[in-house]
Amino acid sequence: MTLSSRAGPLTLHLVRHAKSSWADPGLGDADRPLAPRGERAARKLARELARQGVAPRLVLCSSARRAVQTLDLLRPALSRPPEILVENGLYGAGGRELMTRLRQVPAGRREVMLIGHNPGIQDLALALAGSAAPGSLHEHLPTGALVSLRFDAARWRDLRPGIGAVTRFLVPRRLRPRGRPGDPDRI
Repeated sequence: MTLSSRAGPLTLHLVRHAKSSWADPGLGDADRPLAPRGERAARKLARELARQGVAPRLVLCSSARRAVQTLDLLRPALSRPPEILVENGLYGAGGRELMTRLRQVPAGRREVMLIGHNPGIQDLALALAGSAAPGSLHEHLPTGALVSLRFDAARWRDLRPGIGAVTRFLVPRRLRPRGRPGDPDRI
C-alpha cells in the first residue's frame, strides 16, 4: 500500500471569484466589489457546496476585494471552519504561480480551496487535469464557477500537470435556482 492510498487522496477546489462590478470607474482593479449578480451567484454556489458537504481544511484566497467577498459568501456553507489565508500573491497569479503556491501547502491539509482569478484558475485546472479535462472547461470558466480535482498524491509538493481528475464542475447559472422566479437569489 502506498502512502498516498493510506492517507487518502488530495482534493482541490478551484473557485473563480463571482462577477464583479464595474460601476465605479475610479476604483482600481483589486478594489472592485462583487456586482449584485455576483452576490446571487456566490450564494447559489454556497448552497450547493453545503448540500454536497464540501469541507476544505485550508482556503487560500486572493486579496482582491471581489475574491474576499466571494469567500465571505461561501464560508458559512463549508461544513467545518477552515484555516483561511488571504494572500496578495494570488492576485493576478498565473497557473504556474498558483501550482507553486499549492506545492507549499503543509501535509495534513488533504482538502484545499483556492479562490482566485482567470486566466490563472482556468489554466491551473487545465494543467492539473491534463487530457482528462472536460471540453467545457477548455471553453470557458465562468465567474463564480468551481472546479474540484482529486489527486492520488501523498503531499501537495508532489502536484504536477496531468495528475488530477475533475470530480466536480459547478457553474452557478446551471445550478437549480432556489425559490420562484423573481426571488432575489434567482439568477
